Amino acid sequence: MFYGFVNENVLKKERVYLTRYGIIYLSNERVAETERYPLGADLAIEVVSPDDPGRDYETKRREYAEASIPEYWIVDPQKRVITVLVLADAVYRVHGEFTPEQQATSVLLEGFAVDVVEVFAAAK
Repeated sequence: MFYGFVNENVLKKERVYLTRYGIIYLSNERVAETERYPLGADLAIEVVSPDDPGRDYETKRREYAEASIPEYWIVDPQKRVITVLVLADAVYRVHGEFTPEQQATSVLLEGFAVDVVEVFAAAK
């Protein structure tokens, strides 16, 4: 069971939670399952830390797969790439590696897409 994902450093806005580590999305079904902070998520978005990129690319990828989080986005400001991963048979598969010329798209949330250049421009 995975407990470290949602913690006391969470700001809730509807079904989107901002943590000090990234953003998580919870479906209505998952929110209905609990009155307090739920375990896991339906979608996790993490910004790669420049001091420890392995944490987001390897450690969290493994932990989120173990927690059965269906979709995981890795936003890498250094490489200027958004990698979208989808869980299949308990392992993440790459849905896409999106660059500033593209829109990063979700498999889980039909119609959800972000303009990669706008994401990185907003971070400045």
